[in-house]
Formats: sequence, structure tokens, C-alpha cells
Amino acid sequence: MPLTRTRGSSSPWQCSSAAVQQCSRAPSRTTLGWWKSSGSATVGQCAPREGEGNPMKNLAKFLGVLSAVFGAIVLRPVNSYQAFMLKSTATAQTPGLVLLGSLAAILGVKHRSPLGVITGTLGAGIGVTYIRRTVAPHDRFARAFGRDWQRRIQPEAERRMLRRRLTWRLPRVPEPRLTRDVPFCTITGTNRRLLADIWQPPAGVEPSGTAIVYLYGGSWHFFDKDVLTRPLFRQLAAQGHVVMDAAHRSCPETDVTGMVGDVHRAVAWIKANAAQYGIDSGRVVVMGGSSGAHIALLAAYAPDEPRLTPEDLRKVDTSVMAAVSYYGIPEMSSAYRRWLAQEEASPPPPTPRQRSEPGKLANAMYTLMMGRPLTAEQSPPAPPVRQLMRNLLGGLPDEVPEMYDLASPVHHVRASCPPTLMFQGTHDAVVPLQAARELYRALDTAGVPVVYIEFPWTEHAFDVMYPPMANPAARAALYDLERFLACVAADRQPAGQTAVNASRAHPRTNSPARDSGPSAGR
Repeated sequence: MPLTRTRGSSSPWQCSSAAVQQCSRAPSRTTLGWWKSSGSATVGQCAPREGEGNPMKNLAKFLGVLSAVFGAIVLRPVNSYQAFMLKSTATAQTPGLVLLGSLAAILGVKHRSPLGVITGTLGAGIGVTYIRRTVAPHDRFARAFGRDWQRRIQPEAERRMLRRRLTWRLPRVPEPRLTRDVPFCTITGTNRRLLADIWQPPAGVEPSGTAIVYLYGGSWHFFDKDVLTRPLFRQLAAQGHVVMDAAHRSCPETDVTGMVGDVHRAVAWIKANAAQYGIDSGRVVVMGGSSGAHIALLAAYAPDEPRLTPEDLRKVDTSVMAAVSYYGIPEMSSAYRRWLAQEEASPPPPTPRQRSEPGKLANAMYTLMMGRPLTAEQSPPAPPVRQLMRNLLGGLPDEVPEMYDLASPVHHVRASCPPTLMFQGTHDAVVPLQAARELYRALDTAGVPVVYIEFPWTEHAFDVMYPPMANPAARAALYDLERFLACVAADRQPAGQTAVNASRAHPRTNSPARDSGPSAGR
């Protein structure tokens, strides 16, 4: 900036007239409060424009805006697949969101960036609120099993459980014993073998006697066993449980009746091999995610339904001790209406959706994110909604209404249903929230012990979206799952007798009043 010497001036140097005009366009001390001056009586110096030459201030702005954007994604329900992936990532990384927003706010204060302070505080605040609401304590176990439910848990088992619902990282556990690709069934009249991976407790861990038959999700059409579930299975095996990760058939190879039949086959097999794996044949639990949870609930609630049971198993005991649903579909007609509306509101894909063998790049991504490559039959995408439902149920609701009733777990609820644990996100784009709440109310009204947990602002597949088990909701769910398994096992009578329904073992006089609504499981 040019400086000139002026006679009679109190300062020997003054800005030239051009410089004065330039300075007049700069922010004033009174408007921003951060006008920089040398303070010298001899030299007047114009401040640089805001942020100019200060990379830390710009970094504060960038991090703050980024955290606020991710915070907005956490708060907003989504419908499209792309937005679903982004929201799932944002909620899984909320601890990082808190750190990111806090760093932006700190840098904003230090380097005088109002934008960094405001947006960083907003992003961090949303992250903290999500975590606090997700891991908040609830009374659902007392409602299902009585006020003394914690006494059911053996001290040795409790020592191996998570201490808190808020867990920043999963505990390091011993490596379980894993046997891959164990045949558990050959489909009658074919050479088709169904395989399972068997996870057994690590050496030195006392077996709990409980076996968990796990069914993977994938819109009934794709994926396979051993997809993003290893962190969960390691934790369960460390509790002493045996996990049978069963690969059931999918569409279009079979329909819903064949899939539920495969669940019955898996249950029958693990019961028949109970002695080999050190389990109690009366302590079998079915568990699954999404479509896997759907067929698990059908198998648990309708073990004697002939249309869902293979003919060769109709005289075999395939009842289970309990059922665990991670965002399973409770009612098919409402689900179909939602999916169809989402599909019609979305732009059509640029090319017809069809399966093909994944290329090297695609399988490299599958291996990186899922731990294994996939075949064409195991790969997304699912077919259009109408075709999906025809493959699964044989038609649309107005064409085969009886199949939609048969395939809806809520229509099979009765007092003899096993105790059930349900996890549901309030922003689930796949499962209608009202349908999940209606299943909870139906079970509660029938007197079935049910623990229903809603996670606010949480999407579908919150436990397996990459990285798996990173979402605070996934870890809070594991905390509840460990305790649920201990509670239902406590009701198990000695081997050879039928498990006691907890609603009879614990009269309602021993439980708090049961309301008529789910109250978000809080």
C-alpha cells in the first residue's frame, strides 16, 4: 500500500488517497470487532480481508460446514438408496462427527471464525444428541421379565458382557473356533446342499448351552452367510454361545415357504447335533436381520404351520426358545406399498436392473467392505418391487392376499410365541415404523414377553453398514442382546422338558403396568 509523508500531521506517514479509498471498503472495527491495526503511531496498516492468509480459519470453516452437513443427514429421513448409504455412514460415524464439530468450534474460537464456531457446534451437538438418545437407559426388560430380571443373569456370564450401552469400542475377545461350510441339509429330490458356518466359544470359555441360528438379510434375493457379521459373532461366541450362520436359499430359486422351511431345517439340524456342540437342544434361538429376521420370525411363530414346514419335518420339533429381530419386516402388505411408492418416486435406473458376475473392481470392494467376494446370484441389486413380490409371494396383494397374510409375522402372533427381542430404527426406509410397533403391541397383548427397542434417527441395517458394529445403536443393541439371551435361558427347564413361557413364569403382578404403545422402547 503506498504511504506518503504529510506536513503538520501527528503521524509522519499517512495512506495515500487511493489507499484510503481501499481501506474504506474494508470491514470496520465496530462492525466485526476484529479489525487489525498495528497500533503504531508511525505506521497505519490496513488489515487483510477476513480469512485471507489464515489457513486455520479456513480449516475451521470447512470442518464446521462438513460437520453441520453430516449432522443434517443424521436428522433427515431418506428414501433413495444413495441417500440411505450416506445416512447409514453418517450415523455410524457420529462419534467422529462429535470430534469433527468440536475441532471446528475450537479452531473457530482460536482463529476468530464465527462460521466455524456456529457450524462446528451445531454438528457436534447433533452427534452428541444422537448418541445420548441412542444409548439412553430403558425399562423394557423389567416390563418383559419382571423387576428382578437382573437376578436371572449368572455372575460369570455378566462378567463377560458389555458394561454399558455406550461403548466406544468393542472389547478385544479371544478368537472363537470357526468351522466353515458345514452341510446341514440336502433339499429333497435334488443335490442342493445348504451350508452353515459354525462359531463355537473360544478355548477356555465355558459354553452357555445356547445356540443361535442366524439368517442373513438381502431382500430375499442376494447376499449370503458371512457378510459383515463377524464382529457380532465373535462377541456372541465369547459369551459362550454357539452361532450357526446358515445359508438359506433365496429368490428366484425358492419362495418364502422354501426359505422358512430352510430355517426349520437349520433348527432341526442344530438340535440333532446338540451334544456335539455342547448345547441344550431346548436353548435354540433364531435371529436375523431384515429379510433374515422376517423368515426367522415366521419360523419361530408358526412352527406347526404346514404351508411353511417341509413335509419331512412336520413331526420334528422345530420350536425355539426365543426370537431376535433386527429390523425384520412384520407385515407384508404395508411393506409392499411403501417400497412401491419409493420406487415410483425414484428416477428409473439408466439401464435395466439385472444381475451379472461382479468384476474385479466390484469384488475388490466387496472383499474390502464385506470380507469376501460375491457371485452373480449373491450380488445386488434386487429386482423391481413388483417382480420381487412375485418371486417371493407369487403375486401382488390383490392377486394372492392369502400369501401376504401367511408371510406376515404379525398374523401368527399368539400366546405360545417365544419371547422376542426387536430392534427398530425410527428412520428405517425399508420397514414401516408403524408396522413394527403394531407387532410389538400384538405380542404384548398376547402376553408374550417382548423387549422392543427403538433407536431414534437410525436407518435400516444399522449394525452391518460398513464398518460393521460401529454405529452406537449397534453396540447398544449388543448390550441388550446379551442380557436378553441370559434372561430367556434362565426360564429354560432341564433338558428334555419344554421351555417355560416367561409370561407364565413371571405373573403380571411382578411386572410394571404394560402400556398399549411401544413408547420407542425408552
